[in-house]
Amino acid sequence: MYPRTAAFATFLILTILVSVSLARGVSVAASQSTAMPAPSVPQVALPDSIHPAALAQLMRGAMFPNSNVIFAASNKNPADVPPAKRPSAAINPLEGTYGQWEAVENASLVIAETASLLSVPGRVCSNGRPVPTNNADWPVFVQGLRNAAMQSYKAAQAKDQDKILDATDVLTNACSNCHIRYRDKPNLQDRCH
Repeated sequence: MYPRTAAFATFLILTILVSVSLARGVSVAASQSTAMPAPSVPQVALPDSIHPAALAQLMRGAMFPNSNVIFAASNKNPADVPPAKRPSAAINPLEGTYGQWEAVENASLVIAETASLLSVPGRVCSNGRPVPTNNADWPVFVQGLRNAAMQSYKAAQAKDQDKILDATDVLTNACSNCHIRYRDKPNLQDRCH
C-alpha cells in the first residue's frame, strides 16, 4: 500500500470502530480502560403509533412538495429545464439527478402512493381528532386524488405538457374537494388537516 492509502485505511478503520462503539453506548474513553462515563444523550420519545405522521404532516411533507413539482411542469416544459451545476444537490427536483419529466413521474407516483396513507386507521388530524376515514365521502376523495396523480403520471410518461395542464386541473379539483369539506373551517376544532 502507498503511505497515503495506508493512512486513510487506518483512519477509516478507526472511524468505523469509534462509530460502532458509540452506537453500542461505549465511550471512546471507556474503551481505553479509563472509567469515564459515556456522555448523556437525551432520549427522544417516538410516537406510540406505527403511523406517526398526522394528516397535516403527510400533506406538508409529501403532497405539497410533490404537487408543486407537477404544477411547475404545467408552467414550463420539464424537458426545457437544464440540470443544476450539481444535480445531486439540486433544490429544484426538475433540475436534479432524476429531473425533468422523470421528476414529474416520481412526484405523481408519490402522491398516488401517499393517497393510500390518508386512509390508514389510527391516523389523526393536526387537532388530534381521528381522520374521518369512515365518512362516506373520504374514500371518494382519496380515490379522486389517486386518479389525479395517475393522470399526471401518464402525462409525464408521454412528456406531454398539454396533458400535464389537464392533469393539474384534475389535481387541483381533487385537493379542493377535500379541503373545502375538511380543511377550510373557521374553527380549528372542526378542521381535519
